[in-house]
Amino acid sequence: MVLTLRYKRYDKSLDCKVERQIFEAKKSVLPDVHLCNGACVNIASVTVCGKQESMSRIALSERTAIEAGIYGRLSLQEIAKKINKSPKYVSQEILQNRTLTKGEHPNGNDCRMATGCVRKGICGNAGCIRRCVSCRDIDCRMFCSVYDNSSCSLLSKPPYVCNICTRRRKCKADRAYYIATQADAAAKRRYSEARRKPQVQGEELEALDRLVTPLVKKGQPLTHIFAEHGDEIPVCQRTLYNYIDFGALHIGNLDLRRKVGYRPRKKKYVPTEAFLNQKGRQDRTYEDFVTYMARHPDVDEVEMDTVKGIREQGKRMLTMLFVGQNLMLIFLMRDGKADTVVEQFDWLTSALGLTVFQKLFPVILTDNGSEFKHTREMEYTADGKRRTRIYYCDPQASWQKPHIEKNHEYIRYVLPRGKTFNPYTQDDITVLMNHINSTRRSKLNGMTPYELADSVEFRKLKDVLGLHAIPADEVNLTPRLLKKP
Repeated sequence: MVLTLRYKRYDKSLDCKVERQIFEAKKSVLPDVHLCNGACVNIASVTVCGKQESMSRIALSERTAIEAGIYGRLSLQEIAKKINKSPKYVSQEILQNRTLTKGEHPNGNDCRMATGCVRKGICGNAGCIRRCVSCRDIDCRMFCSVYDNSSCSLLSKPPYVCNICTRRRKCKADRAYYIATQADAAAKRRYSEARRKPQVQGEELEALDRLVTPLVKKGQPLTHIFAEHGDEIPVCQRTLYNYIDFGALHIGNLDLRRKVGYRPRKKKYVPTEAFLNQKGRQDRTYEDFVTYMARHPDVDEVEMDTVKGIREQGKRMLTMLFVGQNLMLIFLMRDGKADTVVEQFDWLTSALGLTVFQKLFPVILTDNGSEFKHTREMEYTADGKRRTRIYYCDPQASWQKPHIEKNHEYIRYVLPRGKTFNPYTQDDITVLMNHINSTRRSKLNGMTPYELADSVEFRKLKDVLGLHAIPADEVNLTPRLLKKP
């Protein structure tokens, strides 16, 4: 049982946290309270604004516990017990702050079956040979009897996310994930937006406007107004500046003589808690990579990166370079998301076989891009078998993987910076790979990467990806190679 004591705030300058500390100090000298049946009563402090310790905002550490509980397949009741919250609180937290990910919608078609649909002639044109889902003249959703744009039913059941769904990597529907760092950022952004609007409303705001506006129009600075009428103004000077900036009063920034003459102050950069607690990258730094390679000098190194076309939501290239052979692989991805990178790893593993993949990609060095944040999913298969080891360069230190950075210039010979990758397919990129890897290099004693990559595993890799050498005199590294009509 909890006995709640509510007390009056005597000092308006104290916030709830300070008040609670004062009250806790006073409460410690109070005698224990017992009921007549001998049961002990706990005393909980509640301030005039209604805050209580068990009702405080959830922190990143608790969100991390929720995410771990989801991956641990715990029920909402078990997760709530761990973080000392109610199950309803946990479910609301997941629903409010989960990250929604768009599925595959060909030509903007939101039907759940659009990706693999092969229906033709739905509009009545029996002679049409084009798939209705790819038709740009008629919207097949208006005629199709099996059109279904409903979301996955699993998202309406606990835990309301796809984190532990076994089909998430191949699912084409809209998905939702609970990621502690992103949930924390979304919640803080929502708190910030809620506090931007004026907290003083109605008659109190009108009275403030009647008091301040005439004085400011007389040329009086806010410091002078506060010195004379501070007791009559319900907000602090900084808040009043914000109200004027929001347009809550009948005066604006132009009415303040010096406000428009100053540049906005830049906020000091403070590393976020999420950045300081990147557990997925512990023991995977560049220093750890150097140490591992020193202990295993016979292990082949692979460098990995991505190449953007233009800064938009569109196709990107995933590049992987075998340092010993200077052989570069290029995969065209539909976007630059971390899940898409994992899909490429899964596809390559299934195509080559786990044993061949482990021999070709024993160690991978990459940068700190967000597309490589799913470390465990890249290192392990869906059934928990290790396939590689991932290490990360230091921030802003692309020189630590110089070979792949240098090799990217071959891509730019054909696809200059600022050119979108959206019109191209993987077949086009395979042609580009063949011409790049058929180029003789002085650092390879005049040989090509294809000639050096001649082991059994590399031959299997070439067969899977459709790679073959281009005659020396036919190598083309100009934009004409992939010129589109």
